[in-house]
Amino acid sequence: MSSSDHSVTVETENRKFDVKILKYENAFFISISEGPMRIGGMIISIATGPTPVSSEIIPIRADLMFLKLISQKMASEVRGICVVSLSAQKELGTGPSKVLIEKITEAIRK
Repeated sequence: MSSSDHSVTVETENRKFDVKILKYENAFFISISEGPMRIGGMIISIATGPTPVSSEIIPIRADLMFLKLISQKMASEVRGICVVSLSAQKELGTGPSKVLIEKITEAIRK
């Protein structure tokens, strides 16, 4: 099994996020950090059937829907597994969430 690494910096609404993507044949591991690189809330999605199934690994107070959406989208993209971690200084909100999803999607398709 081969893997590849991608790093993306996303700046939006005076906030800066460092995104690290590990891509495998059947999986993604995506780490999103605002500020220092840290493991934050974490979710896993598996898309081997018609609908992706998700489960929290590390609970997160805010942005659960963002984590679930990106995890399920990327798991469906590879028809496998996606683990996403988010460490943010405050709740993302709609603008940063949308930009992050767009940039991550672009990065994995390269």
